[in-house]
Amino acid sequence: MTQQHANGIQAQENLQKQQEQALADALARVDVSAQGDASVSLSALDKYSASFWSNKKNVLAMHALTAKDPWDVLVNPANTANRHVFNVTVDNQGDCLDQKRTGRCWLFAGTTILRRELIKKFNLKPDFELSQTFLFFYDKFEKANSLLENMIDLWQEDIDDRVVQYLLTNPLEDGGTFAMYVSVVNKYGLVPKSVYGETEATTSSLRMNWLLTRKLREFTMQIRKALEQGIPVNTVRLMKQDMLDEIYRIMVIFLGEPPKTFDWQIHDKDGKYIEFNNMTPLQFKDQVVGCKIEDNISLLNDTRHEMKKVYTVDRLRNVVGGLPVRYLNVDIEKMKQLTIAALKNNRPVWFGVDMAQFKHRKHGILDTTFVDYELGFDIKFNMTKKDRVLAKESLMTHAMVFTGVHLDEQGNPIRWRVQNSHSKNCGENGYWSMSDEWFSEHLYQVVLDKSDVDDDLVKILETETPIVLKPWDPMGALA
Repeated sequence: MTQQHANGIQAQENLQKQQEQALADALARVDVSAQGDASVSLSALDKYSASFWSNKKNVLAMHALTAKDPWDVLVNPANTANRHVFNVTVDNQGDCLDQKRTGRCWLFAGTTILRRELIKKFNLKPDFELSQTFLFFYDKFEKANSLLENMIDLWQEDIDDRVVQYLLTNPLEDGGTFAMYVSVVNKYGLVPKSVYGETEATTSSLRMNWLLTRKLREFTMQIRKALEQGIPVNTVRLMKQDMLDEIYRIMVIFLGEPPKTFDWQIHDKDGKYIEFNNMTPLQFKDQVVGCKIEDNISLLNDTRHEMKKVYTVDRLRNVVGGLPVRYLNVDIEKMKQLTIAALKNNRPVWFGVDMAQFKHRKHGILDTTFVDYELGFDIKFNMTKKDRVLAKESLMTHAMVFTGVHLDEQGNPIRWRVQNSHSKNCGENGYWSMSDEWFSEHLYQVVLDKSDVDDDLVKILETETPIVLKPWDPMGALA
């Protein structure tokens, strides 16, 4: 066991002790002879108010934090030093991009890794991009088909069935998994952003999603009624083709039609002219980009479940018949070790996190201690990673790319360099810095090339039958 691993175990044991102490302290403050109330009494409110005003620190905090951004007030300026300095980085990282008011982070993260290879291969400027909109279009369209297929499969279930209701809740959300990214890239290919760019709906996808979802729920009811009347499944699938025709029309109106063939003409950063003509998106993927993204595997850190086991999530897909979602659950310290090795091999790493936790956008910092919540609010946080997932406090919400790490003299990580897709207007020109503790507590997934993963782990992932989690499991959340 490495010292870093031992430190991680010790940190979890300390947190468990803090939880136990917090419960003991809470019980010690209770007068067990008193009668507890189910409702909030006015006398209780008077007590809370008196307690607040009796502490001058509370008053000072209220004055300061109602006048200014609390997350700025509670940052110690000394904690900002050297946050964006790293002693291990990959080359040709490219500019940070902007997903705008959409949930396309997973597509930005995926194409960021691929465009890096093109920047290097053709000596391109760092602002070169592959089209996220192209993949966004086909992901939406495939998700529409997947929902309708699920509704055909589940037609005999009550409309109030939990699975049916879950699938209907947000069937076309913008997010996705790495496996879904692989599925749509391998089926449809890639194009440069200059060929198929942004539209109003990729600035904010809310209205497009509303309209498409409304129609899909209408089609769901048509499918159920048809099957209830005894109409054969094959006939219903023929009806589905007309439904998808309507979905396609709506999407083309919002996003424009993706190109079937295109010419790519560009100057490199030294002014040299480059062109590839009459390419299909699949030809561009295979011949120009030259990627085999299916050679990557997903490692998960879900402390609710047994390690070195394979997990999947029921009905989690975009492309029917596409690459299935398969996660190998590993210890967080093993995940760090493998990620460091990949970065040292000059390979960036796609990863998924709970981005809602302990972040400071302006400084581009992910750190549980960067903002001093105890100073401002007199509170502590005592939940474990497992408890946060169980209590619906945490799940995967965002995907980004590791492009570096800062190691101490013993090779242990101190902080991680993160290429985000929230524009250049935060952090260091869009790059963020993640503390190693934040990695432990709020990161759930990394995607690594098979060559960067131990052979025994690869074998487990490729040979073991996955344990199937429920469709609504937090590990099925779309980044």
